[in-house]
Amino acid sequence: MTVFERIKKLTKERSKTMKQVTLDLGYSENYFYSLKSGKQPSADKLNELADYFNVSVDYLLGREEKVTSVDLSEDDVVFSFDGKEVSPEEIRAAIAVIKAARGE
Repeated sequence: MTVFERIKKLTKERSKTMKQVTLDLGYSENYFYSLKSGKQPSADKLNELADYFNVSVDYLLGREEKVTSVDLSEDDVVFSFDGKEVSPEEIRAAIAVIKAARGE
């Protein structure tokens, strides 16, 4: 899979259009079509695209085959905030805020 094909796949997975991505990133209208034609993106563009889609540059280049995600349950303590471990109660509160924001 080429860089262009991966970008196209990520765009579709996120329910966006190539035009939306172009506008969001401030690229020229023909930028993605130049990638489709085989042009390789610069390191700066790769970093911008990876940040935009929340994937690694290695994924865009085909060095990683899948995008990894973490599914946190209410019992998981996998991070800290301000140098302090996040308590189970704080995790449950954060999950409740996310659910409320989603309308669940």
